[in-house]
Amino acid sequence: MPSIFTKIIEGDIPSYKIAEDDKHYAFLDINPSAEGHTLCIPKKEVDYIFDLEPSDLSELNLFAQKVARGIDEALQPIRTGIIVEGMEVPHAHIHLIPIYKETQRFSLGMQVGISQDRMMELAKIISKKITL
Repeated sequence: MPSIFTKIIEGDIPSYKIAEDDKHYAFLDINPSAEGHTLCIPKKEVDYIFDLEPSDLSELNLFAQKVARGIDEALQPIRTGIIVEGMEVPHAHIHLIPIYKETQRFSLGMQVGISQDRMMELAKIISKKITL
């Protein structure tokens, strides 16, 4: 049975798409820890990130780097943090979380409320700044 992320990639479930190439997909997390919280995933469904082939893991990280640079340029956080926990969905993924102040606390369990209109706006703003 396909993961929820595979269903997003295939367009069966809507998402706030940020970027896509032939092997990867990036979209806003619907339970964000900060404004602009983005998920980067391989299109190939693999549960555990460290089960990816070395070249696939490398390419996923390079894709995430490009997305993070787009987040940085679009939203001007101090920097963009990264979390790879991989427990909530059985599909390898990287969380990119903008950090707006040095005292900002975040974890995957901490959520900020963001309206659907703002999510659509963020997706447009960020995606315009990403060069793949």
